[in-house]
Amino acid sequence: METKETILSDQQLLLDLRNGNETVFPLIFDRYWKRLYSYAFKIYRDDKVCEDIVQEIFISLWEKAAASQILNLEAYLLRSVKYRVANHIRSLKFSDSQEEILESIPYPSNSILNLEYQDFEKEVLAKVKKLPPRCREIFILSRFDNYSNSEIAQKLDISIRTVEKQISNALSYLKANLDSSHFAGIITAMLLQC
Repeated sequence: METKETILSDQQLLLDLRNGNETVFPLIFDRYWKRLYSYAFKIYRDDKVCEDIVQEIFISLWEKAAASQILNLEAYLLRSVKYRVANHIRSLKFSDSQEEILESIPYPSNSILNLEYQDFEKEVLAKVKKLPPRCREIFILSRFDNYSNSEIAQKLDISIRTVEKQISNALSYLKANLDSSHFAGIITAMLLQC
């Protein structure tokens, strides 16, 4: 039986939230809290600060829902985490010597980071295309389309255990066939999706 959570897309959740439907807020919270916290913690390794930042984002979403023009909920929430963490870091007071140290740390340009990410993405997609058809379909639904294992099982009319096994097979294949640093990147990205 489909639950309300599995049926509602982010767009529908946003529309319901804008229209004052309070029952969808817990669904949004449950869907994104862990991912937002993981992303914040990846940037700024302080449990308390990261929890506060994520809570502030959800409070802001709740308070501004009726007037918001959010088009992509996930992108909006992740961008909010990035900016709030950056604002928190900016708010910290540094001594002159600390500022000099921070300014001296080299940071790769965005174009270099984008090229590295594009290369990484191409390699991963090429390897995913080589998976057996059913395994590839399940892996894409899980990791790219953010379906839960139960949603995939229901959609494809298969058992959850089959879904888990196919995802495990896909990850094993990728681990064996990708550069180890790329595989670590995949695992990190996928943990952030959980």
